Amino acid sequence: MSTSPQQLMDAYRDDVLRRGIDVIRTEAEALGKLGDSLDRAFVLACEAILAGRGRVVVTGMGKSGHVGRKIAATLAATGTPAIYIHPAEAAHGDLGMLVSDDLLLVLSNSGNTAELRAILDYALQIGVKIVGIASRRESLVIERADVGIVLPPHREACPVNIAPTTSTTMQLALGDALAMALMDMRGFSRDSMKQLHPGGAIGLRLTAVGEIMHVGEKLPLVPLEMPMKEVIVIISARGFGIAGVVDSAGRLVGVITDGDLRRHFEDLTTATASDVMTPSPKTLSVDILAEDALDFLNRTKITCAFVIEPDAPVNPQAPVGIVHIHDFLRIGLG
Repeated sequence: MSTSPQQLMDAYRDDVLRRGIDVIRTEAEALGKLGDSLDRAFVLACEAILAGRGRVVVTGMGKSGHVGRKIAATLAATGTPAIYIHPAEAAHGDLGMLVSDDLLLVLSNSGNTAELRAILDYALQIGVKIVGIASRRESLVIERADVGIVLPPHREACPVNIAPTTSTTMQLALGDALAMALMDMRGFSRDSMKQLHPGGAIGLRLTAVGEIMHVGEKLPLVPLEMPMKEVIVIISARGFGIAGVVDSAGRLVGVITDGDLRRHFEDLTTATASDVMTPSPKTLSVDILAEDALDFLNRTKITCAFVIEPDAPVNPQAPVGIVHIHDFLRIGLG
């Protein structure tokens, strides 16, 4: 029985899928070995970086260099000043970018990359501490390093065991591990992260609700005794589809939504705000992050919430703002 073109195509696609799965599993297995292999050298590397008075200067050649650029960027973005220097360019003048207060972080799979020799020699000459990451303990990088982290034995995911794949995945993961451990050691907070990420998706996620909420005369607030026909006018005029009901002390005691209006439709001509409101409304804290606030609105299935300042010395239950789910979409979150 002959094989149809469609069966051949299906078999080909199955082979492609199996190959993709095999690569990912190979690299995942290597990452598991890397986690199991970490020892005191990792701690010493973190302590050396933390004690440094200058920057972390990352270097590496080829694919290790590409990983090094990412590691330098991650370190810098998480509170550890870092730059990347290309080792070949270093030998042609860029060694001047490395100064005695810096720490040199060197990446090399073999540990014997010839282009690294110049920057390693110069670091030793000016007294720069070196953290080396390589797969061979008996190698130039590990022998020159003050702290050497040796990657566990591994096979590249490449079918001929040549193209850097598993090795660079381990380097990248180890760089992330260093950056995250240093974040903890520095006490690097969300506020610190916000300072370094004022723009882009991360900046939006770290924006506090207090920075995007509507305030002042835009707040649809009504007293308990206000007739509902006047409440409806305020709801329509403010455009949030909600009114907050406050007591004589200015505390938020309830809200009136479209659902409340429908439930009390027959009584609206004679009712007051206190008759129609839903008591104990859900609120947001003024310092909650936009990402968490949007998640709260989605989880509670509401489109709008009043914002309070729970740490206010006077009347912490007084509404200081209001946010609508459209506000998050407007700034590009969601």
